[in-house]
Amino acid sequence: MRLPDEPDIPAQINIVPMIDVIFAILTFFIMSTLYLTRSEGLPVNLPKAAMAKQQASSAPITVTIDQTGTVSLNRKSVDLNSLAEEVRILKGQKAEALVIINADERVHHGQVVAVMDRLRQVQGAKLAIATQKP
Repeated sequence: MRLPDEPDIPAQINIVPMIDVIFAILTFFIMSTLYLTRSEGLPVNLPKAAMAKQQASSAPITVTIDQTGTVSLNRKSVDLNSLAEEVRILKGQKAEALVIINADERVHHGQVVAVMDRLRQVQGAKLAIATQKP
């Protein structure tokens, strides 16, 4: 029961806590999208090149050569002798496919040339070597 001398206070909705929650959720989504980078190859120390250009392709095939000389195709270890056939399978019916070579900077030049030689046996494979800007 209300006393007659009390003023009528209209009902209010305080939106400040709701705004705080919305900004907290927005901050969470912004921060989480920063970590959504897609890495196709294994982590290696790429050589540096000042004139490096981005290659445009829908779904590149990534060949990684780590510092021990292990060859991987799209993050799966593969034998050098079966590399060309595995790339042919991944290429499928497409006329051309971009094959990116991620070679660690400490890998011997001969190992990279051997991988490139195997990849050139695949008809329609366009080779690119991954680098990083200095």
